[in-house]
Amino acid sequence: MLPSFFDSVVALIVKTSTDLPPDVRAAMKHARDTEEDGTRARQALNIISQNIDQAAEVEGAICQDTGMPTFEVKTPVGVNQILLKKQIKEAIAEATKRGKLRPNSVDSLTGENSGNNLGPGTPVIHFEQWERDDIEVKLLLKGGGCENMNAQYSLPAELPHLGRADRTLEGVRKCILHAVWNAQGKGCAPGAIGVCIGGDRTSGYAEAKQQLFRSLDDVNPDARLADLEAEIMRTVNTLGVGTMGFGGRVSLIGCKVGAQNRLPASFFVSVAYDCWAYRRLGVTLDGTTGAIKEWIYRDPSVPTTPMMDQAGFKRTGREVVLRAPIDEATIRSLKVGDVVMVSGPAYTGRDAVHHHLASHAPPVDLHGGVIYHCGPVVAKQADGSWKVTAAGPTTSIREEPYQADIIGKYGIRVVMGKGGMGAKTLAGLKQHGAVYLNAIGGAAQFYARCIDRVDGVSLLEFGTPEAMWHLQLREFPAIVTMDAHGNSLHKDLEQESAGHLAELAEAKF
Repeated sequence: MLPSFFDSVVALIVKTSTDLPPDVRAAMKHARDTEEDGTRARQALNIISQNIDQAAEVEGAICQDTGMPTFEVKTPVGVNQILLKKQIKEAIAEATKRGKLRPNSVDSLTGENSGNNLGPGTPVIHFEQWERDDIEVKLLLKGGGCENMNAQYSLPAELPHLGRADRTLEGVRKCILHAVWNAQGKGCAPGAIGVCIGGDRTSGYAEAKQQLFRSLDDVNPDARLADLEAEIMRTVNTLGVGTMGFGGRVSLIGCKVGAQNRLPASFFVSVAYDCWAYRRLGVTLDGTTGAIKEWIYRDPSVPTTPMMDQAGFKRTGREVVLRAPIDEATIRSLKVGDVVMVSGPAYTGRDAVHHHLASHAPPVDLHGGVIYHCGPVVAKQADGSWKVTAAGPTTSIREEPYQADIIGKYGIRVVMGKGGMGAKTLAGLKQHGAVYLNAIGGAAQFYARCIDRVDGVSLLEFGTPEAMWHLQLREFPAIVTMDAHGNSLHKDLEQESAGHLAELAEAKF
């Protein structure tokens, strides 16, 4: 029996969800300082920096999508791993109850949310024995937006803009570049990637995710892989994808590569893409009590250096104020690149809501309204009211099959999310007089402070993340990236970055 193990794991979960480790902070500071003042990328990184500080200050979730908890546990021989697994699950449920994790475990057949982040396959726990007396527990929280941008290549392959990728380190290099380019802003760039060369389809992905447990400033012990990592970091940031896919000088903050043996017939390159909210921490525990002996990746005795000297959204005086409900003329006056401040009522809507609205009337009047692609972390107060504690945008492209039809059917004027949307939505915006606003992915604490109150909730039977929350916004900043005239910043930058990708096709290895 390890009397302190449960409390130690709860502390690990809370700290991982709310406070980025020093190596990630340093990388994000460097990214911000690399971008020029006044650019979209710098503006986005300023918001991200404020969000990181705010999350640590209030011990709130850095991003509302607290992801799939993945534990790597090393134990001495003889430790009861069945008991540890039970206590890890109890710690997950407790952290969810405290609002440090969003309920994310959903039945794949019924769509029902368990409400406590427990269920078949949730959380992911990997055990390994070692010849030490203490216990090591590492945790990775990887959200759905970046998880959806994972990629696996079977070589040889023809890659868009890069040509043939052979079964060589050169072919691997091309796969990594393509994965970063393909993610654009949908994975909340600038991201970090773990890569596995070889293995089978299952073990390759597992090893790629395992690479994300490395520190950003370490050096690969394999000189060949160290050279590959360095080459990627020298060149990948010339793609111009930039923060949130807005363009800029920093698209990636880290690249870590491992290798496994493979079958002669197979050559897989697996890429695990993580977002800027790169949440991984670990602890070393006393093998007899389970108490924390030391933290991995961070030293609690060293004070955390704030990302920014001051909080608050830096105004330029050129921001456009939008107050819902919004008329068509106002919407058609907007153009790509405009920064807007949205106030008034808005309604969250993710996958379940959009599927519902495709065949059912909305529970509220959406004419002239704002739909926010967001699955917030929401806490019920003692008086029965609700409070949003984390509220960043989710990846919008998942709603592409529904969005244009819903805009036209219900008179929606503003859609907010991250990562942009496709051709069908772009045509719908032009036809019906609506715009797409890109909020900053992961900035859950920053945007929670732009929500004055929750006026109600509809479709709560879909679960907390998927329900339609009725929000009152106050000066909620976002950027017009798809306007009512057929223009899309996402399409333009994808094409521009494709040209830069082609420039990197020349062999390096």
